[in-house]
Amino acid sequence: MDSSNLGNSINNYNYIFVGGGNMEYLSKLIYLFIFPGFIFTVLVGLFLSGLDRKIVARMQRRRGPKITQPFYDFAKLLGKDTIIPRNANERLFTLAPIIALVSICIIPVLFPIYNWSLFGGTADIVVIIYLLIIPSVAMIVGGMASASPFASIGISREVVAMVAYELPLVTSILAVCKKAGMILEEGTTYSLLAIASAQHGNGSFLFTISLLPAAIAFLMILPAKIGISPFDVSEAETEICEGPLAEYSGLHLGLFKLTHSIKVYVMSALFVVLFLGGIGVTTGNRDIDILLNTLILIVLVIVISIVFLSIVRGLMGRYKTNQMFKFYWTIPTTLSLLSYVLVSLNL
Repeated sequence: MDSSNLGNSINNYNYIFVGGGNMEYLSKLIYLFIFPGFIFTVLVGLFLSGLDRKIVARMQRRRGPKITQPFYDFAKLLGKDTIIPRNANERLFTLAPIIALVSICIIPVLFPIYNWSLFGGTADIVVIIYLLIIPSVAMIVGGMASASPFASIGISREVVAMVAYELPLVTSILAVCKKAGMILEEGTTYSLLAIASAQHGNGSFLFTISLLPAAIAFLMILPAKIGISPFDVSEAETEICEGPLAEYSGLHLGLFKLTHSIKVYVMSALFVVLFLGGIGVTTGNRDIDILLNTLILIVLVIVISIVFLSIVRGLMGRYKTNQMFKFYWTIPTTLSLLSYVLVSLNL
């Protein structure tokens, strides 16, 4: 049998027994649930949470827990009983943490790995903006369903926080979309893959004068969006006993904690895609490219989470709600609007 017949036989075998169309569905399932989907996202999120606790402990001259401690904490919460308050709305109380976790886990699937994405679309950045809001809304709904006075205070604070940081966050993202569209001569693009592609030949947006204010504003927004000090006003363990989470326990509390950990990875990775999309390698082999660029992404995410989250959390005390609102509607909002104007003027 010559080589051509052998190749045809192998192709026929793959189509009949493996399934030509089924392999595509299998790769998508792996992408969704293993890498870079759910399992990969959970592992990286919990690792970043443990790294954050370790760094803050060292800054405070404590030994601190192991980096793997969040994994043990999550497993422990899974084994504990779930107590639902007598006056709570049981359905909303139960669904809120599930919806929060599902929404935040969908986002990493839309991230391009340098120049490759399986689920890239024409408006995935719009989907991401909406998905980023859902965990906060789910926390508000869950807190309302718990009928706790501590939750009521935390809910009001969370609403104020969302009003404060959403405007500069969206404006910063829109500035990036407009800049990428101008480079690609498409007007304004809402595709993450297009945004990453625009940076490959023109350098990362972080190093452009017009988008530097937007990058600074985005980094300022990270702690509030994730919900860590100095802008964790809605939970504030020392003041209102974790606010909306005061009545949660067991599995449901574990899901909310896991969502919080994954947020660290998602927001840091989103910054990398938007402003550092030009950093990557191309070898000609897709599998090797995905592996190397994933390692680069993880390293950049770790650096961002350490410098702009862990160190900030260890150095600064919690802001008051009115101080946080005033801060976000002055400095980050001004920076993001400035960046949008500079991009519009093609500077």
